[in-house]
Amino acid sequence: MIPETDWKLRTGGDPKHRLILLFLCVSFMRMSMCGQQSNFGGAHSSNFPGDSTGVHNAYPTYSTAAAAGNNLPEQRDVFDILKSLFNIELTTSDTISKEKGKLYVAALPGAGYSLNTGFAATIGSNAGIYTDNVDSVNLSTFNFNPTYTSKHQILLPFQSNIWTAGNAYDIVGNWIFYKYPELTYGLGGHSAASAAEQLDYRYILFREAVLKSIFTDVYAGLGYDLDYHWDITDGGLSGGGPSDYQRYGKSAKSISSGYTITVLYDARKNPINPPKGSYASIVYRSNSTLLGSDGNWQSLILDLRNYCALFAGSKNVLAFWSYDWFVLHGTPPYLDLPASSWDTYANQGRGYIQSRFRGNNLFSFESEYRFGISHDGLFGGVVFANVQSISDWPGNKFTVLHPGGGCGIRIKMNKHDDTNVAIDYAVGLEGSQGVFVNLGEVF
Repeated sequence: MIPETDWKLRTGGDPKHRLILLFLCVSFMRMSMCGQQSNFGGAHSSNFPGDSTGVHNAYPTYSTAAAAGNNLPEQRDVFDILKSLFNIELTTSDTISKEKGKLYVAALPGAGYSLNTGFAATIGSNAGIYTDNVDSVNLSTFNFNPTYTSKHQILLPFQSNIWTAGNAYDIVGNWIFYKYPELTYGLGGHSAASAAEQLDYRYILFREAVLKSIFTDVYAGLGYDLDYHWDITDGGLSGGGPSDYQRYGKSAKSISSGYTITVLYDARKNPINPPKGSYASIVYRSNSTLLGSDGNWQSLILDLRNYCALFAGSKNVLAFWSYDWFVLHGTPPYLDLPASSWDTYANQGRGYIQSRFRGNNLFSFESEYRFGISHDGLFGGVVFANVQSISDWPGNKFTVLHPGGGCGIRIKMNKHDDTNVAIDYAVGLEGSQGVFVNLGEVF
């Protein structure tokens, strides 16, 4: 397992400084995308950007930095800086008693930011428990992070990742309540930013799946997905006339309910910040009126990633990500159609706001070059480019591409598992631009 951190401030420093610095630290640590999750997944022990499934392989107790050949005493992170400036010391898992059946609980305030939510305040509460001998099972985790945003949105996400004895099965859960005013821009790849329409709705997202390891690095399993929207209201177009939302089929509520089949391959050494390896997942979903769905429709999500060194012996990483989401048959409700930045952690398509593009099918591809800036690993940087395409509506052809790109800085939050605070600036077409903040890499 990745080394854990004991959040006790042990010695030195003015108590007021301790509280201020602790809040700032936790604010950075909670700066994921504030729980904006859709599709299957979102069940990591923290909001690390990883997968469409939420599965973690078991990792050894030595640090990933050490495994990569780095000399940890020469590496620094945010906690080293706090210790040197304020004599604040954090202890690691060596001082924590790991016991079967013992519940580990922590709750701390934090902050976040995204284009769709604005600034957000959250309480990050986490619990963990070993269901079997600590040497034979991964830590099972539970997270509850209530969030309120400057755009008057409320998010109540509860996520769980439960490992049975011997890691035979992984039970992955993601339950979220949204009160979520947001903008929608119509359907198809040719939708214009000027066609923005205000939507407001309440939304329950429910995901549960049971996955089993069937081969080395390969998992498979079944699950159940529910998307229930209600109290849906729309503000209409500013210039009048029917919007795409109204033409598609305006409704005060919608229900999509169905089973899922998941196959996953994950050969990354560290899903938080992979130095190399590959990841692939396929999630098939079949919604049925027999399970309470408004209609029968099926979808497929493909999530493919690869990481490699650009040059032999280099610690810099070239990363590739393809995220593709297709409606195979039937007519989903408007809010359940494939849409930009509604992947598990709302990271797809930097340079555009969430829900900027929506249609029957979405294709996206992104590449990113990650490099070090400081020799001690405290600061790094990235440059990235992406492109996405949404199928036309009406019709179903891909006829237009929407590129985006930018650069960002990385600040080492935890040198033991290579967790970075990621702060990116990205631009797209039609003047679209913004700052994107994450805990961990975007993919």
